[in-house]
Amino acid sequence: MECCVPNNGGSRVGMEITKMKNKRSYIVGIGIGILSWIVFVVVNAPLGITTALSEASGAVAIPLLGAQAVEANPYWAKTVPAWDYGTLFLVGTFLGALLSSKLEKTFKWELVPLTWSEKFGPKIAPRFIGAFIGGIIAMYGARLAGGCTSGHGISGSLQLAVSSWTFFLVMFVSGATTAKILFRK
Repeated sequence: MECCVPNNGGSRVGMEITKMKNKRSYIVGIGIGILSWIVFVVVNAPLGITTALSEASGAVAIPLLGAQAVEANPYWAKTVPAWDYGTLFLVGTFLGALLSSKLEKTFKWELVPLTWSEKFGPKIAPRFIGAFIGGIIAMYGARLAGGCTSGHGISGSLQLAVSSWTFFLVMFVSGATTAKILFRK
């Protein structure tokens, strides 16, 4: 099903661009599904970012805190510090997003995005504090749930895991509710 929202005043060119972007979304979705299968075959692990971030942070902590201190940490005892496939996925996700935005010519540096500025003002400090606190809450929630949107939302839902479908639904409802509260739309 193709759907398009007229933009550029409803011009034909604007509608064609929207149709093309809608098709890209399907292509990207199919690509992520295929990537997930390949990852399971090659490294026998699900796609996921937060576990990789936790493993990498533990690996960075070893030279700073010492191996014994990291091994004594109950969290890192469960999520063993490592530089592995997950680190490649983490870095690859960042680089892929950067490359995509460069190719689409949508990349730009923004200290305060327009949506934030319209609602909360143009000051940088509140934006950074909000992003930092939001990041902590999101990371804590993802680790508490045993995975993030890529771990649960992609890998887990592909495996028809009830916990992943539950996570995905709760995440969607929470995000929509938070957006409604913050932006009152």
